[in-house]
Amino acid sequence: MKIEAVIFDWAGTAVDFGCFAPVNVFLTIFEDAGVAVTLEEARKPMGMLKIDHIRTMLEMPRVSEEWARVYGRSFTEQDVQALYSQFETKLMASLAKYTDPIPHVKETVQQLRQAGIRIGSTTGYTAAMMEVVTHHAAEKGYKPDFLVTPTDIGDKGRPYPYMIFRNIEELGVKATKQVVKVGDTTSDIQEALNAGVWAVGVIVGSSEMGLTEQEFKSLSDEEQQAVIEKTKAIFEQTGAHYTIQTMRELPALIETINARLV
Repeated sequence: MKIEAVIFDWAGTAVDFGCFAPVNVFLTIFEDAGVAVTLEEARKPMGMLKIDHIRTMLEMPRVSEEWARVYGRSFTEQDVQALYSQFETKLMASLAKYTDPIPHVKETVQQLRQAGIRIGSTTGYTAAMMEVVTHHAAEKGYKPDFLVTPTDIGDKGRPYPYMIFRNIEELGVKATKQVVKVGDTTSDIQEALNAGVWAVGVIVGSSEMGLTEQEFKSLSDEEQQAVIEKTKAIFEQTGAHYTIQTMRELPALIETINARLV
C-alpha cells in the first residue's frame, strides 16, 4: 500500500507564483463597478469556481453593505453574471502571462513519475481558461497526466470533491488513501478532505501567502519565516494533514505518508 497519484492545483501551486492572474482581475472588476474590495477579500475564496468566487465576495458583509450603499439595493444574480462576464473577458486577455511553472515543480513531477506516481490536477478555472493555461504551461515544461475542471463536472467545483474523484477514476487508483492532493488555498484543503484524500498545503508561492516571487525574496530571513508560519497556520486550521514550504519537500513527504500506510 503506497501513494499512487498526486493531484496538483494549478495557479499558485504549479504555475503563477502568488496566484496573481485571477486576483488582479477580481480587484479590477469590482473597482470598475464602483465597489472597492481589499486584496484580502479578493483572495479569501481563492480556489473556487470563479463565478462562485464572485458570489462569495458579494456575500461578504462589508462588500455586501458597500454594494447596497453604492447601488441602493442588495446585489442580484444578474449582478453576479455581469461581473463574471467582465472577469472572464479580462482574465482570458491576460492569462497566458501567468503560466510560468513555480520553482521546483517540474523537477518534483519528474521525480514522482520516476517513482511510478501518476500526476493529476484540478482547478478553479473553467475548461476554456485552462486551454490557455495548459498550452503555455506545456510549452514551459509542465504537463500533468490528467486535468479536471469544474466545467467537466457540472460546475460543482471546490469544495465539492468531484474533480478529485474524476482524477482517481481516470488514473486508476484503488483507494482514496493512496492519493495526495497538493494546493495553495483553503478551498484546496477542503476539496481534499471532502474527497477523503491526503490534504497538503504548499506555502511559498501560494495564494494564501499572496506575495510575488520578488517580494518574497526581498524579505529578510526572519520576515520570510514569519509569513511561512502564518500561512502554515491557515492551512493547519483548515485541516491540512501536512504542509510543505516548496515542492522540493513533496517526495520526502510522500515517503512519510507511505510509512503510515504500511
